[in-house]
Amino acid sequence: MVNLRKLVLLTAALAITANVFAVESLEDVMKRRGLTEKNVLAAAKTYVPTGGRDEYIAFSSGGQSGHVLVYGIPSMRILKYIAVFTPEPWQGYGFDDESKAVLAEGKIQGKDINYGDTHHPALSETDGKYDGKFLFINDKANPRIAVIDLHDFETKQIVVNPVFKSSHGGAFVTENTEYIIEAAQYPAPFENEYVPLEKFNERYRGGMTYWKFDRKIGRIDASKSFTVMAPPYSQDLSDFGKGPSSGWSFTNSFCSERYVGGIMQNKPPFEAGCSAKDTDFLHVVNWKKAAELVAAGKATKINGHNVITIETAVKEGIIFLIPEPKSPHGVDVSPDGKYLIVSGKLDSHASVFSFAKIQAAIQSGSFEGKDNYGIPIIKMQDALHLQVQVGLGPLHTQYDSKKCVVYTSIYVDSQVTKWDYCEGKVLDKISIHYNIGHLMTMQGDSVEPEGKYLVALNKLAIDRFNPVGPLHPQNHQLIDISGDKMELLYDMPLPLGEPHYAVAINAKTLKPGVRYRSGWNSRTDKKSKFKTRAGREKIVRTPGKVEVFGTTIRSHITPEIIEVTEGDEVELHFTNLERAEDETHGFAMYGQNVNLSLEPGKTVSTTFIADKAGVYPYYCTEFCSALHLEMEGYLLVKPKDYNDDTKKSSVGATYTKADYEKQVKENIATQAIIDQVVGIILGQNYKDFPPVVALVEDAVDQLGFAKEAKAKADAAAAKEDWQNATLWAGQWWQYQVKAADIGLRAKTYLEQHGAVKLDKK
Repeated sequence: MVNLRKLVLLTAALAITANVFAVESLEDVMKRRGLTEKNVLAAAKTYVPTGGRDEYIAFSSGGQSGHVLVYGIPSMRILKYIAVFTPEPWQGYGFDDESKAVLAEGKIQGKDINYGDTHHPALSETDGKYDGKFLFINDKANPRIAVIDLHDFETKQIVVNPVFKSSHGGAFVTENTEYIIEAAQYPAPFENEYVPLEKFNERYRGGMTYWKFDRKIGRIDASKSFTVMAPPYSQDLSDFGKGPSSGWSFTNSFCSERYVGGIMQNKPPFEAGCSAKDTDFLHVVNWKKAAELVAAGKATKINGHNVITIETAVKEGIIFLIPEPKSPHGVDVSPDGKYLIVSGKLDSHASVFSFAKIQAAIQSGSFEGKDNYGIPIIKMQDALHLQVQVGLGPLHTQYDSKKCVVYTSIYVDSQVTKWDYCEGKVLDKISIHYNIGHLMTMQGDSVEPEGKYLVALNKLAIDRFNPVGPLHPQNHQLIDISGDKMELLYDMPLPLGEPHYAVAINAKTLKPGVRYRSGWNSRTDKKSKFKTRAGREKIVRTPGKVEVFGTTIRSHITPEIIEVTEGDEVELHFTNLERAEDETHGFAMYGQNVNLSLEPGKTVSTTFIADKAGVYPYYCTEFCSALHLEMEGYLLVKPKDYNDDTKKSSVGATYTKADYEKQVKENIATQAIIDQVVGIILGQNYKDFPPVVALVEDAVDQLGFAKEAKAKADAAAAKEDWQNATLWAGQWWQYQVKAADIGLRAKTYLEQHGAVKLDKK
């Protein structure tokens, strides 16, 4: 009675509470939470209703995590971490054989590298517009470029730069993604050998690598790639020309003093010697002509890679230098390709260079001299369009959809400056928190920037979020730039590495798949040779090796029992038979470092040595159905020379004829529900909805399995084997339940997306 009274009181309290919240007005909420009208307006501008989708998708580098982060704008909801240079268990990246092969491409001089420092993502382009096909990202610490296919948001390839020892200046693409540029950072010998620092000027070098990208296969072709050698300055960021500047690339630099510090050697540190001059050098390269030189055999092979030496580059007239404000951190070409903007971290100005003036100086041979390596130097004033004082510590610039309007991050002042680069005047400033690095406008690197929003990628969070220990998250701040004045909308903590740069694309441009073709190797984008169909699962045994060809589907892993002998090499190949969207299965096994992700249609493999006798349970890690916990199995590793003299014992409960008949009655009732749902779906224009078509196909598969299980139950019942008859009848019912679940999902989808009833006439 006491428990009943408590229940009544609790129900009444909940009803009263629900009623209070139901009548609470917006004004009440604002008062209760201490919100201003400005706060509410900012929240409304970023709010995406339940089931709604963002207008833009942002790809941000993940810094020391070695990953790429994906989030929506304006909601700032994190959607995914794309595993790139670092193993990541949820995606099975670095755990299945297919992704291990991709990571192995990134070995440095034969050594496995289990981390990366991702910095600059770049989206593939067609005619200078984002096409939503591929994403590229660099690793600064271990000079590598990764190719990510945006059909499934997976890393497909990693290439190692054969001559650089670090690379901050990547990745940036040409207008039609023929090439991806990667600039060196800290000078080092191109050859993989020891060279003392006393030979820094003579043997240490920088450069710009141009990776040839094959759009047909979605891979970099290293054999057709090349590097233009540069002096031992610290090259930094790059950009490719557009329109009139097409065929040219621009790379800035710092430490053109070529200073080598060493406090322990009683020398001033690098930062003192690397900022002594008033200017550094902008590298201007005719990459199109450079590619022709390589094709003509005028490159030198270093570590098997095509390198155009400084001497050849100067002789052929493909490289020039322009003084730029010291310690710059980026060069950004305007959407029309006529201008490029450079800012020096230790200056307060942004410098706008005119490509037409640069070409005029080159054509007239009007140089102020040459550097120590013979490269012609264009006078800074001969190339300048104008300079604008934008604030202390300017770094990066992004373009607006409005003509001549740009935004520059101001690191020291912790601001974003909006200004006109045609007329040279500041339009607006906004304070952010704190120490902004890069910034991103929507499609800001393309020929068609869309404006609307800007994201400030801030290095410090300090007091912006709940404290979580000494290591703070980064802070991405969303700013509304649609009006004349910038408006801060949202603070977003990013708890993964140090996100460095980001690019944003209109979500409508992306066309990702939602499932794979059956038996697909997602890393090679080909049908897997280990593809396994339902009913064709098998275990192949050869001396010292056991190979398993299995499947996963709600709610079982086949095979459920795998027996091997201690010391055997074990290869597991699993195919996810699901067709419905988002029906991913996982596979984790005790003690063997096995953790796989099987998206619908995918086939993955893993190989290990069963080096210790024992019992190793495995299970599905993705909650995929009501009987998810029953999706399990055992790897049994027998000791060598094991003699099984134990008596066999029965396992589990026993069942009778009554149990069987009860289950069959339940199955018949379930089928009636299924038939009703099927009738509703077939009575609508479901074929106009691809997700529903996939669900229907999946449900048909499940009913096919149900039919097979029913036949086995009937056969066992005919033999009066009520144990197996009941169990197979139960399995028949499980397939029915899965089919019903899928059918109801399809019915709900049709209701939510405006399906119409078919005219039966």
